[in-house]
Amino acid sequence: MFNSLHEECGIFGIYTKERSSVAVSAYFALYALQHRGQESCGIVVNDRGVFNYKKELGLVNEVFDKETLLKLGSGKMAVGHVRYAASEHATPQNSQPMVVRHIKGPMTIAHNGSLVNSLKLREEYELNGGIFHSTSDSEVISYAITEQRLISGSIEQAVEKAMYRLKGAYSLILMSPKKLIAVRDPHGFRPLCLGELPNNEGYVVASESCALDSISAKFLRDIDPGEIVIINSEGVRSVRTHCESKSNICVFEYVYFARPDSVIEGASVQQSRVNAGRFLAKEHPVNADIVIGVPDSGLDAAMGFSLESGIPYGTGFVKNRYVGRTFIQPAQGMREDSVKIKLNPVSEAIKGKRVVMIDDSIVRGTTCGRIVKLLRETGALEVHVRISSPPFKNPCYFGTDIDSRENLIACQMSIEGIKDKIGADSLGYLSVEGVSKMAENARCGFCVGCFTGEYPVDVPDEKPKDKFILKLSQ
Repeated sequence: MFNSLHEECGIFGIYTKERSSVAVSAYFALYALQHRGQESCGIVVNDRGVFNYKKELGLVNEVFDKETLLKLGSGKMAVGHVRYAASEHATPQNSQPMVVRHIKGPMTIAHNGSLVNSLKLREEYELNGGIFHSTSDSEVISYAITEQRLISGSIEQAVEKAMYRLKGAYSLILMSPKKLIAVRDPHGFRPLCLGELPNNEGYVVASESCALDSISAKFLRDIDPGEIVIINSEGVRSVRTHCESKSNICVFEYVYFARPDSVIEGASVQQSRVNAGRFLAKEHPVNADIVIGVPDSGLDAAMGFSLESGIPYGTGFVKNRYVGRTFIQPAQGMREDSVKIKLNPVSEAIKGKRVVMIDDSIVRGTTCGRIVKLLRETGALEVHVRISSPPFKNPCYFGTDIDSRENLIACQMSIEGIKDKIGADSLGYLSVEGVSKMAENARCGFCVGCFTGEYPVDVPDEKPKDKFILKLSQ
């Protein structure tokens, strides 16, 4: 899929037994998690209870350089965050990690996900005198925790009690002067894993295992839904009061969000996408000469389609890796050409061929239509589009910026109508059953509410206006 769906963010935390360059480790880990958010990033270093931090709008390599990392200093703990937000929410105030000053001591919080009751909680805290400086759910969560800290004996007890108030998706990393705490909501909507540094030097937590790989940390396990993991000088321990609900990780972590080299809940992301392509070939066979994928998440699904169908796999597009978040959109009359700057078809692979084009989703249909047009202009005889997920028919309330129903093409047209709109010769989507079994041997259930309208928790009748993210262009 291409410049359309976005996930909220990626989080990372590190605890070392001795003072070290934890900011550098956080930097490399955030680099590995950059795909989860490109709007802002930040690192907070805990040096003997003093929190030094840097967070700004921009990519990891734009915000941090060698001098900046040196200024953050050394310490035993650090928390990092990369964030995605729609343009109207991309402000310095929303950048994370969030640093909270409190009578019980400072606290840092990094959050991935979205609450379904954040507006209700925000209103309650504001009526009681609370002042909010951002629009993020993270600040709501910080209020819930600090409220409990006034009456609780420890920060983990405050977190445990606050979780009774929080509804929705939240993978959290919190840092107090002496503890690093990782929390996953009871349904486990968003991933979070625990790792160990080389030579038993300490521990790390991260959204994905690829972040652990980037700093040579050993993957230990996924943090369970509802689990609170506390890391301090005494080691690692867990609070499992909330570990009772059925796991329902967002299936789109496997379809698109996660990096292919990550392993989530025991299932390889790369192999899951290959499996999706295999199922897609079984469900929607076609006679063609070549199978191509739209970079990047469509590539593994295309390989699976090829393996199952016997149709040769080829490289159909070259992606411009140097088009970043600051890419200037052309004038309206040149809008159709903008996709060519980001994706360029490989003429020798496509010209005179019947092409199967694999992508991971269609949201509005605009970008998909432009890509199909590119293939035809390059000389494709036929273009058969296959999508490695079901049609989006419902908004997401748990951290994915799936648009409102009125802007989702699958809510406005039949599959035949979508096929005609994007200019394809045929169109096939993976079934809900297929996408639900793509993560082979995964130790979890899946949330597929954006496809079915059935969610693991009660959701509002419609997404609140200020929770909407409208940065969808596909």
